[in-house]
Amino acid sequence: MFGRSFQPSLWATLAAIAGVAAGILLGQWQMGRAHDKVERAQLMARRAGEPPIRIGSESVVAAALEYRAVEARGRFEPRGMVLLDNRLRRGAVGYEVVTPLRLAATNVYVLVNRGWIAGTGDRRKLPEVRTPSGEVLVAGVAIVPGQRMVELSDDAIEGAVWQNLTIERYRAHMPYPIQPVLIQQTNDTGDGLVREQASNDREINVHRSYALQWFSLAALVAVAYFVLSLRRVPDRD
Repeated sequence: MFGRSFQPSLWATLAAIAGVAAGILLGQWQMGRAHDKVERAQLMARRAGEPPIRIGSESVVAAALEYRAVEARGRFEPRGMVLLDNRLRRGAVGYEVVTPLRLAATNVYVLVNRGWIAGTGDRRKLPEVRTPSGEVLVAGVAIVPGQRMVELSDDAIEGAVWQNLTIERYRAHMPYPIQPVLIQQTNDTGDGLVREQASNDREINVHRSYALQWFSLAALVAVAYFVLSLRRVPDRD
């Protein structure tokens, strides 16, 4: 007769430890992102009823302005435009359009995420973005971009196409004196861009779903390690 004995190999043990640790860490990372967005949604809700703050040439404090309703008047500078890559809307791949706005009667700029535009289907050909030529009033929400971004490649910038955006990165690559926040534009300036923002609840649930998948993978690796490490051994009578 034969029984079962737990006899794991060294390589199987190391692989199992790595797999379980990776699943747990990635699950915790996704839960952290969900927690961050819960806090962001709560802060935005608290500040939603406050009157908009006008951004001018005087330097603002990013932390004090974050998630506040803001407005700014000026002219867009198309030469400083950046397209943020691989942004999805309803399953379609495209770009978010970020353009510096020169504040009226100043030499100071503020970055504006004007909205989303679909890609052309050919990465060698960028979409044509319409930009208002005259003075415009931009209304939206102030954010500090890229605070919690993770990049898997060093090739984060390809001409006007960037993977992610931070204020520091923009200042390092573009010759514009800019405010330390970005306006997530909500009003229409006739450029045809999509400004539909994803639901916070949906984003939070997506991160929680990903976390569950990673935790489940860690558990699956642990169970597979235990089962595959069982060896048949003869009973001792």
